Order: sequence, then C-alpha cells, then structure tokens
Amino acid sequence: MNNTVKPTDTVIFYDREKNKKYFINLSITPKFGTENGVIETKDVIGIEYGSEVKTHKGYPYLILPATLYDFIMYKLNRLTQIVYPKDAAYIALRLDVKPGDKIIESGVGSGAMTAIFAHIVGPSGKVISYEKREEFIKNATSNLNKLGFLDRVEIKHRDISEGFDEDDADAVFLDVREPWLYLHHAYSALKKGRMLGILIPTVNQIIETLKKLEELSFIDIEVLEILLRHYKTVPERLRPEDRMPAHTAFLIFARKV
Repeated sequence: MNNTVKPTDTVIFYDREKNKKYFINLSITPKFGTENGVIETKDVIGIEYGSEVKTHKGYPYLILPATLYDFIMYKLNRLTQIVYPKDAAYIALRLDVKPGDKIIESGVGSGAMTAIFAHIVGPSGKVISYEKREEFIKNATSNLNKLGFLDRVEIKHRDISEGFDEDDADAVFLDVREPWLYLHHAYSALKKGRMLGILIPTVNQIIETLKKLEELSFIDIEVLEILLRHYKTVPERLRPEDRMPAHTAFLIFARKV
C-alpha cells in the first residue's frame, strides 16, 4: 500500500524535541512555518510518511499521517459536544457497522460520529444523517469535506419527528435530547435483527427511553457508560494521570425483532 504523502492529505509535522504536533492540510496551506523556519508543503509531497524533513533553517520535523482520531480530537470545528472516541468505538462495534452498510443517524452535531461511521462503511456504504439545525449542517459538511467523506454521507435537513425515509437500515444511532419520542421511527427504519444505539447524558433520559423500548419489539437491551483512565508514560514513576475523562454519556443499545 502506498505510504507516501499526497497533495490532498492532512499531515502532522511532529517536533520530537518538544513533543508537539502541527496539523497542516496540504491542499490549502502552501507553507508550514514556525520560529524554527519554513517548509514549503509542495516539497513534502511524494515522500514517505515517517521521514524527517527540515526547515530552511535546518530544524527537523517528522512528517506523519493525521489519523481520524487526530482530526476529531484536535482539528474538528465544534459547535456541539462530540461523541468521544472511547464511546464512539464501542458504538460502532455494538452496532456491527461494516463496509457497505447503510447507517442512519440523528443528529449530525459537528460530524464526529458521522465521520467514524463513514470511515467504516467505506465508499460502498452510506451514512444518512438527519439534522434540523442548518448551522450544524454547514459546519458538519465542512468537517466531512476536509476528511474526504462527503461522497458517502447524505445529510437531510429535517426534524425526525416526521420520520425516516428509509426502511432498510443496517443500524440506527440517535443522539437527540428526547430519543423516546422517535423510537417508533427508528424501529420502522431498521432491518429485522439489526441494532439501535442511543447516546444520552442523564439518568432520567434513560428511564424514559427504557419505558418506550418496552412498548416496542426491541430485545437485547443494554445500558452502560464507559470510563477511560490514562497513565503517565514515564517508566520511573508510572501512575494514572491527574485528570480522568470519566462520564461523558450513557449508551443504550437494543435489537429489533
């Protein structure tokens, strides 16, 4: 597989001495410059990732590919709280998202979860996102365009109280304030045997959602939260970091039968 820098890539210039990353979209940024000098971005196109490049002053940087995680956590333009990677990975796995799938989600937010779904379904799949707020659509579209995912994402400017157009979704994901109001629409959109995922921040929302799930033909219901603890990467004093990204959201999953 080709591991060289392409003109449309978003890359990282990594300063090993300072352990610092600089994110540059080569298609829109002709020069990368710091107090250590300038690199013409056209000069890195075609070189192998992991190579060392130097500024005109001779200061070295490693050129690295920007991962989807990097983009979501550090470069995504946010108008809303995003679905954090610790939750997003479990959501994608629990919903059994795979290449070629058709995924429905609401709402689009800043496009973080949309991008993860689009990355997994690939060019043969489709992510259909329903969003009623135009400013969110414009921002998410911009973020998805930078990632090159617009060809596999369709955003519909509509309130999901009107229902979904689709009835053959491989998975449905709801990130809305009152998901229990729309579960019947999610049920109608899903293929039999497939999974519904819901993200909500508070306990009282879980209770209302569970009540509604019991009225519909959903089984295999699961409620959880995911906690993540990082450790300091210093061998001589290995210990947890001082701050921990604990509760971010509750997750609910259920299967249509």
